[in-house]
Amino acid sequence: MKTDMSLLSLFTDASILVQIVMLILLILSVLSWTIILQRGQALRQATRLFEEFQEKFQISSDLNRLYDYLASRRAQTQGIEKVFRKGFREFIRLYKQDVQPEIILDGTERALRLALARQEEELEQNLPFLATVGSISVYIGLFGTVWGIMTAFRALGSSQQATTLAMVAPGISEALVATALGLFAAIPAVFAYNRFSSLQEKLLRGYDNLTEEFANALHRRLHSSQSWQETESADIFENGKDKL
Repeated sequence: MKTDMSLLSLFTDASILVQIVMLILLILSVLSWTIILQRGQALRQATRLFEEFQEKFQISSDLNRLYDYLASRRAQTQGIEKVFRKGFREFIRLYKQDVQPEIILDGTERALRLALARQEEELEQNLPFLATVGSISVYIGLFGTVWGIMTAFRALGSSQQATTLAMVAPGISEALVATALGLFAAIPAVFAYNRFSSLQEKLLRGYDNLTEEFANALHRRLHSSQSWQETESADIFENGKDKL
């Protein structure tokens, strides 16, 4: 007697509970792959934008002009560009109030930290879901396997015929498919989570370093000669007043 061992037949012949387990694992797998593709593209784009902005920042001798460039495309700024724009905007706002340099720097650093925290949240988006899928998928598949094997042996125990391999194999195969689906969902999710977490940490370290350089540049400018305050600050307010 021939036994149909195709994946479709293994699914349709399985018990209702094992079918539910298989469907859950398939849904988790589709969702995790969707997130993997989306987060992979987002992290690659964030890394590219960071490298481009870092190059512009290091070769630029005029932070005002760099700010004007970002302010002109405010709706399109992303990643480290948002951090720079919000920090410099706060610096200008406090400078216009003619407060003490320490207050200006403290307020600017708070704005930079807040912008960095928001960027960290964006970079971590959906990563906990991948970690969850990687953790629970194997156990969900194992539950389906155990239940399927129990069902197969109960059927064998109630059978009046002699037990043969042909009778056992379909039930065992159906059960093991649940384990295979669990691994299929878990392995890519775990690999992607580890990979994306590493890229995210590297990118955040770059953000922190560049933000520190930016804060140091503002500190030097704030404590520079009075002539800079009379000339450069006028440029800041004239060029940036409509973009704040």
